[in-house]
Amino acid sequence: MSRPRQLRHAAQRQRQRGAALLLAMLVVTLVATLASAALWQQWRATEVETAERQRLQAGWILTGALDWARLILREDARGNQNNGNADHLGEPWAMPLEEARLSGFLAADRDNNTDDVLQAFLSGEVIDMQSRLNFMNVVKLDNTGTATTAEISEPDLAALTRLYEQLDLPLPELTAAVNELRSTIELAANDPMPSRTALKPRKLAHLGWLGIGPGSLAALEPHVAVLPERTTLNINTASPQALAASMPQLDMAQAQRLVTERERSPFKTLAEASRLLPALEGQLSGARHGTRSRYFEVLGRLRLDDAVIEERSLVVRNNLDVRVSWRERTAGR
Repeated sequence: MSRPRQLRHAAQRQRQRGAALLLAMLVVTLVATLASAALWQQWRATEVETAERQRLQAGWILTGALDWARLILREDARGNQNNGNADHLGEPWAMPLEEARLSGFLAADRDNNTDDVLQAFLSGEVIDMQSRLNFMNVVKLDNTGTATTAEISEPDLAALTRLYEQLDLPLPELTAAVNELRSTIELAANDPMPSRTALKPRKLAHLGWLGIGPGSLAALEPHVAVLPERTTLNINTASPQALAASMPQLDMAQAQRLVTERERSPFKTLAEASRLLPALEGQLSGARHGTRSRYFEVLGRLRLDDAVIEERSLVVRNNLDVRVSWRERTAGR
């Protein structure tokens, strides 16, 4: 074979080897891509399954914690019925639950093996919502005429005004919010069709619909609540600011003295408080004050691996019947 032909055959074989190598590289790349995609799909499915399992586990645990809080409140109501007790901050329901590992409870049972239990930490507390001024008290309905009318309750507006002054918040904001609430409630009572007014608030954050700003809401939160019916202020659990705001002749020093006295011995009746503190004479009203509560907020916080889930529930207690009014679950930090 002549040398030129040999060179041509060599070049052809070299091109074939290059094409084969390129094809092999393409096949390897394709296989690697498919393997990576399959691995990513498997990883994603595992993550989704883990997140769903955590969500279900968190729901079970937080529901159990809520049921436990309801049981405590029910037993407290039983004690109130049997012994004539008042609701105060020295009762079991008022003791917050510090963060505790759930496996620690299971370890007390010899039949349970906690080695494979997912590490979960639970904390929470129960808050007396009648320790706060009920913003919804400021509007009352009058059904005496042909149409239902909403009127502003001047004593309750005066209490909110005094609280705004204590906290150095803008009074025009309160006036506008109260007027908007009155319009909302009156229209809702007479016309079920949608209107230009805000929705009726169900929780404190909803007061933003009425024009109350975030800064004011943060300042009001320890002293104001939004409850679905008219409620009294529990003098055994209310803050000094709420107490002073609820009574026109009570200053902060006298309100603090009331708090000191109730810490020594909670008041069973309003008359008992009036006897111990002459400054309260004629200021405590059964229509606006009390020593027992029906509305409570249950706060639960669950730390599950690297996820934190928080749940807030409003419960209402009617004798021994403790029901959930609403529940709200959010991701914590």
